[in-house]
This record gives sequence, structure tokens and C-alpha cells, in this order.
Amino acid sequence: MVNPPFSAEVRGAITLTWTLALREVRAQYNRTALGRLWSLVNPLVTIATYSLVFGLILAGQAPPGINSKLHFFSLWIAVGLVTWTFLSSSIAAGMSALLGNAGLLTKVHFPRVVLVVSAVIAKAATFLTELSVIMVIVAAIVGPKIFLMIPVLVVFIILLAVFCTGVALTLSIVVIWFRDIEHLWGLFSQVWMYASGVVFPVTLVASASTRLFQDGISINGQPIPLLAVFRANPAEQFIEAFRALIYDFALPNWDIWLMTTLWACGSLTIGTLVFRAKQARIVEEL
Repeated sequence: MVNPPFSAEVRGAITLTWTLALREVRAQYNRTALGRLWSLVNPLVTIATYSLVFGLILAGQAPPGINSKLHFFSLWIAVGLVTWTFLSSSIAAGMSALLGNAGLLTKVHFPRVVLVVSAVIAKAATFLTELSVIMVIVAAIVGPKIFLMIPVLVVFIILLAVFCTGVALTLSIVVIWFRDIEHLWGLFSQVWMYASGVVFPVTLVASASTRLFQDGISINGQPIPLLAVFRANPAEQFIEAFRALIYDFALPNWDIWLMTTLWACGSLTIGTLVFRAKQARIVEEL
């Protein structure tokens, strides 16, 4: 007799995770006139606003696509914005998953981790919808070559989801003991967004470092390493990967592959260890 690849407990946890994720997806825009269309309306309005402010008023410029030859600031900022929105919103949703289901946790015994994972999966559904719309628009402008990037795009979607899950696992535990984290996250995420190159290209950071050095602002006679700090940001690296694939029609550089993989694996490892260490005390601390 061949043993099943997963135990009954693991299969049950997987089933419960998908069930909770589908429930969350269906409940997001329940009883609204537009329904799931709101998942497109909201980012489109935000993209239009940022394009107007940073593209038209502040005369922001996006670098032309390497292979696609695209030169549309709105599309360039759209890729960054939807990627950032998934990263930020999925971490926030996963962080609040345990507190938001306190009543369920005190009444039913099940693997607590499924609440966090299902919250990230639910946000991923919206992310996939938004990316698909952007890709269709790009294909309508420059042709269907964009769809050749889908296999690699799937890899980076998984890496980003893993990274977000790891961070959410850690924060979901921390917030139980320190409730202020929920409020601090809102402030931190605003700063993190602008530090991730969502609305400006990396060339501006390099220019700022050079300009500061020319103005006499330095560290031990050397330019302030703004670019190195900027590139060490995991959100910036994931955004650059998605822009390379969707906007440039190019594979990300090897350092992006390496760093995003390390960030994803490291985040999930830390999140899993923290969650396992404290999950037995979750209910008594709620």
C-alpha cells in the first residue's frame, strides 16, 4: 500500500487554508454594486493620481523599457504600485489575522498558521488580477511578447508571497504582545513605500548621493552610500524584478534573483521559528 504524500492533518490544514482564503476573497467586496471590479477601480485611481502628481506636475520620467521600448510613466509606476500594494497589504492582513479571529481561536482548535497564510493568499488573488490587467494593456501596446515572461513571473510571485508570509508570521505574534505594532506599521509602511522606488527610478537616488557629496555632505570624505542602502531594501528588489519582467521584457539581473530568494527564505525561516516558539500561548494572550 502506498502511503499518501501528506498526512491527514497536513491535508486538513491545506484545505482549511484555501477555504479561509476563498472566504476572504468573497467577503472583500460583498454586497457592493461593482463587486470584484473594485479590486481594479481602487488601484487605477491611485495609479492615475500618482501619474498626475509625479509624472505631469513634477515631470517625473521613467527609463524606456530595455526590450519592450515602452516609455509610459503610468505603466512604469503601475507595476511598482501594484507590487508594493500586495506586499504592504498582505503583511498587514497577515499581521492582524490572529487578533481579528480571536473568537474563533478560543473556541476551535486548528493550526493557527492557516489564518496568516490564508490572509496572504487572499491578497494574492487581487494582486494576480491587477497584474493580469497591466499585462493585457502592455500586450495591446507592444504585442504579446509580454506573455513569454509568465513562467519567470510566477517564480517571483511565489518568492514575494513567501517573503510576505514570513514577515506576517513574525508580526502576527509580535502584535499579540505589543498592540501598538498595528499603528506603527501604518506609519512605517508610508516611509517604506517611498524608500522602495515606487514613484521614482533608482537613478534619482544615485544623483542625490552625488549632489550631496558635491555640496560637501559626506562620511569620512566619502559619498553617503544612499544607493547601497536603497538597493538593500527587499521591497525595492522585488519591485525591480517585476518591472524588469513586465515593463522591460527582460530577465532580472542575477543579484536580484539571489537577494529576493535570500529575503524570501530568510523571512519565512524567521517567521516560522517565531511562530512555533509562541503559538502555544496565543490564546491565553488574546
